[in-house]
Amino acid sequence: MADIDRLYSDRAGKMRKSEIRELLKVTQDPEIVSLAGGLPNPKSFPIQDLQGIVNSVLEHHGATALQYGTTQGVEELRKAIAERSCKDGIDATADNVIITSGSQQALDTVGKIFLNPGDTAVVGLPTYLGGINAFRSYEANLVGIPLDKDGMIIDALEEKIKELLKENFTPKFIYAVPTFQNPAGVVMPESRRKKLIDVAKEYDLVIVEDDPYSKLRFDISHVKPIKAFDDEGRVIYMSTFSKILSPGFRLAWTIASEELTRKMTICKQALDLCTNTFTQFIANEFIKSGSLDLHIMKICEMYKPKRDIMMNAMKKYFPDGYICNKPAGGMFAWVTLPEEIDTEIMFLDALKEKVAYVHGKAFCVDGGGGRSMRLNFSYATNEQLEEGMKRLGVVIDKKLKVLCQ
Repeated sequence: MADIDRLYSDRAGKMRKSEIRELLKVTQDPEIVSLAGGLPNPKSFPIQDLQGIVNSVLEHHGATALQYGTTQGVEELRKAIAERSCKDGIDATADNVIITSGSQQALDTVGKIFLNPGDTAVVGLPTYLGGINAFRSYEANLVGIPLDKDGMIIDALEEKIKELLKENFTPKFIYAVPTFQNPAGVVMPESRRKKLIDVAKEYDLVIVEDDPYSKLRFDISHVKPIKAFDDEGRVIYMSTFSKILSPGFRLAWTIASEELTRKMTICKQALDLCTNTFTQFIANEFIKSGSLDLHIMKICEMYKPKRDIMMNAMKKYFPDGYICNKPAGGMFAWVTLPEEIDTEIMFLDALKEKVAYVHGKAFCVDGGGGRSMRLNFSYATNEQLEEGMKRLGVVIDKKLKVLCQ
């Protein structure tokens, strides 16, 4: 085999595997109950509805739907997304929308247009691993801001920005997942969202708002996106069809000012020329048929009992000393265990008991999170959830007994 290591770029040498993607390989064993991945439940996929729509798209739009499309996306779908976003308080037209190949492409595009090697970006502690990996691939310095039950702590954010500026480090942007945050599951209230906008104005920063989960709400009313309070074009909003329709479609979108949209479109031209045209037509027809909102309701009706099973099983099977705020929506619960436990080390014990999770360090850019873990409740069956939590309780109990001897 040729030795090509010397030919790699410096950037390629610094790339790291996604811990969650690698984890999913380990959990392919059918005997393992996986609480690890962020997978939608396959029973939520509207297969029968989509079969009819696929046939209709092929019959009426086949020549266009199977062809290359524009980089920014199918105009009809962009219009539909803009109209739906206006109902959420976002002032947008089709010109502000880009259809991307999943949210990960949107995150990569943000990294590419903003980050030079050594640049600073601000993220939550903890925050979404896909965002961490996307920004680090551009050799960024990621600075974490702690979260509480209401999301990113704005006072801590402002204090950190001041510290960075004193050291001549000007952050490029603030990355936030404000609604049912991945992994913590918390929701930033409207008052804090407005304060985040104020901070961005004060220090002349951009906010990257990642919003995959806001439609999956169980116990709270709708909270306007951060983008809804943006009157200066500082917020890049992104969302996805992966959690509300199908991740296999690889369809997501961004909403930003026309200037930012232009720059991101130019960047995207070098990435994929255009997003999957066929699935864009299917998604647009699904929206036009009036099926999307009804389908989201069905997903919520499926996931809420799963959330409750996980929370009740936690009380039943976990030893005392854990902390977990009940998520009001989304797909994840964030659990912090007694300080004696390192969840990264404990993961191997969990695999022996045929249960899997994601350890907290994967989500923390400061090396923290060692006591925490993210649990997913959307994917497993109700019976698997109960059994998986029981197994995990056994693992934690055994670990505590060993450590406390």
